[in-house]
Amino acid sequence: MATPPTPTTPPVPAPQMLPLPVILGTMLRAGSHVSDLIFSPGRLPQVEQSGQLLSVKIQGMPPLRPEDTENFAIHLMGGNKLAMEKLRTEGSCDISYSLPRQSRFRVNIFTQRGTCAIVMRVIPNVIPSFSSLNLPPSLMDIVGLKNGIVLVTGPTGSGKSSTLAALIDKINEEKAYHILTIEDPIEFLHPHKKSTIHQRELYSDTPSFAKALRGALRQAPKVILVGEMRDKETIEIAMEAAETGHLVFSTLHTIDASKTVERICGVFPLSEQATIRNRFSKSFRYIVSQRLLPLAGASGRVAAFEILKSTIRTREYLEKGEGEGKTLMDAMRDGGLEGMQYFDGEIDRLIRSRVVGLETGCAYSTNPGNLRLELSDFEEIPPEA
Repeated sequence: MATPPTPTTPPVPAPQMLPLPVILGTMLRAGSHVSDLIFSPGRLPQVEQSGQLLSVKIQGMPPLRPEDTENFAIHLMGGNKLAMEKLRTEGSCDISYSLPRQSRFRVNIFTQRGTCAIVMRVIPNVIPSFSSLNLPPSLMDIVGLKNGIVLVTGPTGSGKSSTLAALIDKINEEKAYHILTIEDPIEFLHPHKKSTIHQRELYSDTPSFAKALRGALRQAPKVILVGEMRDKETIEIAMEAAETGHLVFSTLHTIDASKTVERICGVFPLSEQATIRNRFSKSFRYIVSQRLLPLAGASGRVAAFEILKSTIRTREYLEKGEGEGKTLMDAMRDGGLEGMQYFDGEIDRLIRSRVVGLETGCAYSTNPGNLRLELSDFEEIPPEA
């Protein structure tokens, strides 16, 4: 057999990758408003800052290879067999990860084109307060509720988890309650204050939201937080919990109050939707929707909130359905004295106060045409940076 030719130059060894904690620390220091860290094969590590992706150049670190992101994923999962199995069978998994003395993360690892990619949401070490989030003062009334459902909705990355954490922390400070949270994964770590708080994580403490929520009904909580209403069974049990005297918090990935009601009812067969509308109209207390808008001429974002509150009028519209002149938007527009507000009214205020630019505000509004008409008297708009 012929001897293969000896290569004239030795192969170049792959560069030694820095430890992941060192990389994460460098990425966190890349800016003042870093919300997400992203690892993708073929690219440098990236951070999302004020809604924009930025590459992070680290000394001696080339673009990531598939084996790099795979090794990072293995490090992050840390022997979590449930997460590994979920990644193998379903193509993605959610875990939490802690970088001691620096930050915690909500991590999603997923496969794409046969390789691993990773998105890490930065979780602040300090639980946000009402004032730090600039939450509408009317939301303080939620702290005094005894039962019912409170939903916080919005697209991914709109700050739903922070709003819920602020509400739970306020109850924790003021009420001597048993509070139970069911999360995927646990984000903010709540210490016991006046209340006692138990936090359960999906897959490590319970196999599903529905099973944990059903178990919660036998664990004597006053307040239950369900990370997300993902399916019919979870929604049914949440309504049952609210109807039996519990205060239930949860989230949905919907853009406003009307879409939230449609999503909840649409999960059920057509034959059951009238009953569900009736039950939900009686059990809901607040639907809080939020959007993050880029600031005018500065880095950072500001939250705009839509608030639908349970009143005789809104309960009727939920139960019987919306009609001409009887929409949830009409109720929110007319309900300022009752603590309600609607997106376009809030965006109008932000534009007039020059917190956000006209074009940006209209892009994030519910009805851009109507908003432009409302702003027809607004002049001398400074150019956006």
